Amino acid sequence: MLCTICDKQFEATSPTAAMPFCSERCRTIDLSRWLDERYSVPLVLDPEDEELPPEVVGDAAPRAGQ
Repeated sequence: MLCTICDKQFEATSPTAAMPFCSERCRTIDLSRWLDERYSVPLVLDPEDEELPPEVVGDAAPRAGQ
């Protein structure tokens, strides 16, 4: 298996707490990237939903007629 952080090849046959990373260090680096918001999950808006989520309201352009 290939570690997604350091690209090191490692055996996935012996499960560890760090899986899917090769070590606790790589696991911590990945967590840090999520917490620093370098990674994110894209927000997909439902076109039928009339209300925008609160985190989008400040960024949204005004709708026609407003």
